[in-house]
Amino acid sequence: MTLHQRPSLQDVPAYKQGKPAAAGASKLSSNESPHAPLPSVLDSIQDGLATIHRYPSIAAPELTGALSAQFGIPAEHITLGAGSVEVAAQIIHAVAAEGDEVMYAWRSFEAYPSLVRIAGATPVEVPLDAECRHDLPAMLAAITEKTRLIFICNPNNPTGTVVQAQALDDFINAVPRNVLVVVDEAYVHFDRSDVRADGIELFRKYPHVAVLHTFSKAYGLAGLRVGYAISPLEVAANLRKVAVPFGVTDLAQRAAVASLAAIDELSVRIEEVVAQRERMHDALAAAGYPVVKSQANFVWVDAGESTVELEAKLAAGGVVVRAFPGDGLRISSGTAEDVDRVLAALPAVQEATA
Repeated sequence: MTLHQRPSLQDVPAYKQGKPAAAGASKLSSNESPHAPLPSVLDSIQDGLATIHRYPSIAAPELTGALSAQFGIPAEHITLGAGSVEVAAQIIHAVAAEGDEVMYAWRSFEAYPSLVRIAGATPVEVPLDAECRHDLPAMLAAITEKTRLIFICNPNNPTGTVVQAQALDDFINAVPRNVLVVVDEAYVHFDRSDVRADGIELFRKYPHVAVLHTFSKAYGLAGLRVGYAISPLEVAANLRKVAVPFGVTDLAQRAAVASLAAIDELSVRIEEVVAQRERMHDALAAAGYPVVKSQANFVWVDAGESTVELEAKLAAGGVVVRAFPGDGLRISSGTAEDVDRVLAALPAVQEATA
């Protein structure tokens, strides 16, 4: 006799981490910061090692207090999780029941469909438009009486495209007030567009908006797992109910507080990542690759059926990227050396720059 298994999980793929890189190669598959932790962040972690035999504070008053001060939003609206992906899972469990619909663009963050199915809800995927952007009119048309939640990944992962501010404002205004719109801003620190939608301002303006942020990308704390949501009070209360107890460790909380205090130092690093992203984009575009203008810490190559072939060329040149066979591949922005390796691996780039 076999153990009973939940049938719906047969349709849920396990999350695949970005491929590791061999020694000497460039790991550009996970959108990680290429910079080592700041000394002040390491000091904050060191200070907390002596008390790791104690449970962390679930309320995390120092961190929620710092975020409250930064955004001018009462701490009651702020909830934490082990990275923004875990907070996204909390939101789905808190808002959508079995049979309810959760909408998102596709392709977008690859965890969305699995998180929705794990919660027992129904995923509704709306294809990106021809320019790899959210198709907001199509998303509005896809809303039904079962729609409970809509994710807007902005900038979008993996394409790096952004939703224009007025377009997103108009979209949210048109969404029924009983449907929660979640603006997932995991990559917002890298957005240099002049049309950027501000999720926090949309949260202030509309009663049915929540915002997701993470410390994994710009702040370089991917290994410590800490993210947060800013949401309406009734949503925030339910997020605390479904959150894994003690999911954000004391070390992660300390590192996040120290990172917020070191934003000037981090801003220099963020600008370096943006500069390398632009250099990589421009070189690939000049060589004729179907690269999409990105406002995140990566570049999307809309390679379609050539994706696997292009991934192999990069791998042969010592570059590990995130490939989505049949769609394209995502190349994280790393150090100048990493980007040099990307460009050296592709003959067309060398010919274009010769």
